[in-house]
Amino acid sequence: MILITGGAFQGKKAYAMETFSLEEEDFADGESCPWDAVFRSKGIFHFHEYIRRCLRAGREVGTLAEEIFRQNPETVIVVNELGSGVVPMDAFDREYRETAGRICCALAKDAKEVHRVVCGIGMVIKHG
Repeated sequence: MILITGGAFQGKKAYAMETFSLEEEDFADGESCPWDAVFRSKGIFHFHEYIRRCLRAGREVGTLAEEIFRQNPETVIVVNELGSGVVPMDAFDREYRETAGRICCALAKDAKEVHRVVCGIGMVIKHG
């Protein structure tokens, strides 16, 4: 699994497509894809929105990272960094931000590679 992270609108998906030879149709959109798409797609973008959807629907996310590793170990996950700004006042938004951060930490821990993209430029922060 490869994790690509960075701020919003930094070119993460374009970077993923170019770096890992992926096409638009290879990606599931976390905002709207079927629940099981993360376990079968070559790439997942808006992964943070997938987590938000899961929480709003009351779905269990405690083992999401492990399930992705088990069922889709070669996927490329593209996710926005969420924890660098002002702490949200809304309780759900705080829970979502913390949950997304914890899931991404779990993904990064076992990922083959982790990339951070800023201004369309990718930096490998974990390899091998």
